[in-house]
Amino acid sequence: QLQLVESGGGLVQPGGSLRLSCAASGFTSNYYAIGWFRQAPGKEREGVSCISSSGGSTKYAEPVKGRFTISRDNAKNTVYLQMNSLRPEDTAVYYCARRYKIGSLDPHAYDYWGQGTQVTVSS
Repeated sequence: QLQLVESGGGLVQPGGSLRLSCAASGFTSNYYAIGWFRQAPGKEREGVSCISSSGGSTKYAEPVKGRFTISRDNAKNTVYLQMNSLRPEDTAVYYCARRYKIGSLDPHAYDYWGQGTQVTVSS
């Protein structure tokens, strides 16, 4: 059964850090790019970061550049999103999704999604 399962969300104070994980199963995950997206209440889903199937290429949205780092461990079928210097505006549900080979920050380019994990940045 094809699955993408996000974990690692939670409540953190501004300036804090979280590491999100996206665990893949039911398909050959090292053939697929993984993207991280987020959706805040009342807003459209937006691309945060993505990583190619090999891990050799990454992209970041401007608001998170220099603060977030995406990586993957294909032996563990897991992609990570390290989030540092978190801000209240980072509060959202974070989703991971898969796309064949090459990543994109366009959510319409992805064909399968996880259920999401809530990240709340608040004092």
